[in-house]
Amino acid sequence: MAHKPHEECGLFGIYNKDGLQVAEETYLALYALQHRGQESAGIAVNDGGVITVHKDMGLVPDVFDEKTIKKLGSGQLAIGHVRYSPSDKLERANSQPLVMRYVKGTLAIGHNGSIVNIPELKKELEYGGAIFQTSCDAEIIAYIIARERLNAGSIEQALVNTMKKLKGAYSLVMMSPKKLIAARDPQGFRPLCIGKIGESYCFASETCALTSLGADYVRDVEPGEVVVVDENGLRSLKDHCGQKSSLCIFEFVYFARPDSVIDGQSVHFARQNAGRILAQEHPVEADLVMGVPDSGLDAALGYSYESGIPYGMGFVKNRYIGRTFIQETQKQRERSVSIKLGALGAAVKGKRVVLVDDSIVRGTTCANIVANLRAAGAKEVHMRISSPPFMHPCYFGTDISSREHLIACKMSIDEIRDHIGADSLGYLSIEGVHAIAKESNLSMCDACFTGRYPIEVPDEMPKDKYDQKIKA
Repeated sequence: MAHKPHEECGLFGIYNKDGLQVAEETYLALYALQHRGQESAGIAVNDGGVITVHKDMGLVPDVFDEKTIKKLGSGQLAIGHVRYSPSDKLERANSQPLVMRYVKGTLAIGHNGSIVNIPELKKELEYGGAIFQTSCDAEIIAYIIARERLNAGSIEQALVNTMKKLKGAYSLVMMSPKKLIAARDPQGFRPLCIGKIGESYCFASETCALTSLGADYVRDVEPGEVVVVDENGLRSLKDHCGQKSSLCIFEFVYFARPDSVIDGQSVHFARQNAGRILAQEHPVEADLVMGVPDSGLDAALGYSYESGIPYGMGFVKNRYIGRTFIQETQKQRERSVSIKLGALGAAVKGKRVVLVDDSIVRGTTCANIVANLRAAGAKEVHMRISSPPFMHPCYFGTDISSREHLIACKMSIDEIRDHIGADSLGYLSIEGVHAIAKESNLSMCDACFTGRYPIEVPDEMPKDKYDQKIKA
């Protein structure tokens, strides 16, 4: 697990009625969603019922160039996917979209989230003769949809039937020969929205992708809703709507791009609200408020507004270091912090600094950042975190997989303060984190902080849910 929690994937889909180049539009949308997944990227294009897919490991501009975009063609429908996997399986076979051929035709699917009952579903399917080529949830979901389609009157009804069997987090984009389909789990763990370019509809994980295309935001997909776009326009099925929602609170704390609006709430202002509440809950006398780039900047601005302490830059971020630079050994991780973030000595020397970040997972990175500020001449460093302490694993698509990796499970707040070398440490309260997104239409999941899971989860998180042995 890295020094920051990661979310699993970003999705996009488009139904073209305006002569758009769907592969190019999808490429640009995935570029806007790159923050949601940097391990692989893929685009599938439907041209007259023939689906062509290109996908590979790497960032969007590494996977696609002008030649590959042109090769995908200019079909009527397309879906795209960027992936981050919370498991250790970094394999090309797991990159999405997945394209499946079955008795009713061809199906392409992209998935964001994590299904908690996948081991049981996989076991049942394997006993029925199923053979799987990947270790991602999307393949199992597609297999169940294909089986349900044999008795359902449409692909969207097959998806509705499939949703009865799925437990956990899933936002989906799907493409059949003639339809573009999107769905969101009944709790709405992961975001998904609807946009429109002229007469062409599109789906995206975040509104920032719509903005990048010049698309108009229509609305969010409701938790439990299945939305279908075909030659007759847009319609939806709401068989699974109406349950208590549980949008992941970390979409507002860290995952989503600041310029996105999720279920009615601006991410930028939610993070500023977090900073304001932090200043109320953990005031301190200081000369400068600064954020850890980039995740702590908005909250730092809110802290400054509320406290009256001037806001300023304390670090310069090296923009030319990608994820591939982050190494696995502890020493390499520690060195990467200094190379990625350079402390501005002229700005912090002799000053009492409030340093704001979104979270502390292991504590190592935070300790290095504090040490860098002190080396640059900061007189005091007061750490403020715009979320509560991580205390429990996440089963819904975030790579907080084990309590053994969480520093808050091993140390008290005072001990963490001493461990990272700060003069003081303050976390946002549970009440505070629930107050940051008052404009949101949905209730929030806070299980990683409280252990209050909105649905039934396994007693123990397996290291890899796909490699559990089937018992006879």
